[in-house]
Amino acid sequence: MPIAFNEPLSFLQRITEYMEHVYLIHKASNQPQTLERMQSVAAFAVSAVASQWERTGKPFNPLLGETYELIREDLGFRFISEQVSHHPPISAFYSEGLNQDFMFHGSIYPKLKFWGKSVEAEPRGTITLELLKHNEAYTWTNPTCCVHNVILGQLWIEQYGIVEILNHRTGDKCILHFKPCGLFGKELHRVEGYIQDKNRKKLFIIYGKWTECLWGIDPVSYESFKKHERRSDHPRKAKMDDGPEKANSDIPDDMTDDVPVAQETVQVIPGSKLLWRINSRPPNSAQMYNFTSFTVSLNELESGMEKTLPRTDCRLRPDIRGMENGNMDLASQEKERLEEKQREARKERAKEEAEWRTRWFYPGDNPYTGTPDWLYAGDYFERNFSDCPDIY
Repeated sequence: MPIAFNEPLSFLQRITEYMEHVYLIHKASNQPQTLERMQSVAAFAVSAVASQWERTGKPFNPLLGETYELIREDLGFRFISEQVSHHPPISAFYSEGLNQDFMFHGSIYPKLKFWGKSVEAEPRGTITLELLKHNEAYTWTNPTCCVHNVILGQLWIEQYGIVEILNHRTGDKCILHFKPCGLFGKELHRVEGYIQDKNRKKLFIIYGKWTECLWGIDPVSYESFKKHERRSDHPRKAKMDDGPEKANSDIPDDMTDDVPVAQETVQVIPGSKLLWRINSRPPNSAQMYNFTSFTVSLNELESGMEKTLPRTDCRLRPDIRGMENGNMDLASQEKERLEEKQREARKERAKEEAEWRTRWFYPGDNPYTGTPDWLYAGDYFERNFSDCPDIY
């Protein structure tokens, strides 16, 4: 892909953006009630994809062995990720609270599908959040992301699919429907769902937009409001129990030329409580790949940092650095050089029948779902980087 389609970040840095609203994890950890913890975890799961709004630039594919670390003492966490496989591409990550209140980890291997004018990325892989104080683990998978008009026209993004968050200790589940846009853009960005206990009794209703905010209300008040709305002859809204609508990728290509106009902001039902609101972006965000304030800082290389980072860290990657500095020719040349270097290294390993050895993660089974996962091996922050590979 020509470099003009990229944004100056690696996919490993894009994953780190899950942590922008980490305060929701701290909030969940401090909630005494199970239901309130699930509300904050659900808000965090939605907030984790919010930075993708209007982000039509493609992150750089990580090189095998590439890493990224982020320590934010002000936000109370540290984070490490590694590209553990090239074919198929798999990125593994691990984060922990600096006050030992949580562990957040997973592995992502996006499956790409091309639908003529659109590209769909299904983010396979399990995401796990452990709240250590409560001895609770939550698991889920992100919704599908689709970029439209990749051939011609203005690019636009939607997220759709069903996200199920399971509390493995209590059996409580949160089911969130990320609504596909639909023919007239009526459902664009909408998220609707509910929290239920292990007996499937609905405990809490959640609604909002992943680009804006998330609200919640008890089921009785919600049903009462909906009945009153129907009596007042308002147009029928999609019911919570409706199956997922036909995804936008199934709509004929000629129906998706235009960018759908976002409908009115979320209608707040009286008695609802705000679970999360998106951070406002910096005023010049549109000229900076629609990055958030959190994202803008991810590639910063502060003075003296090179001495503490492994040589595999994204911040030291020359093609991304070249693009960030506005030197597109250099960035393009470096990208080609790094890809060729990676191919040559693969050929050498094949010749010597040597297997690639990951450094910070190892393949295993997720301790809660039993599904294949990549688990953190530990010791990264001991900073023994002597045997890190030369990939740049």
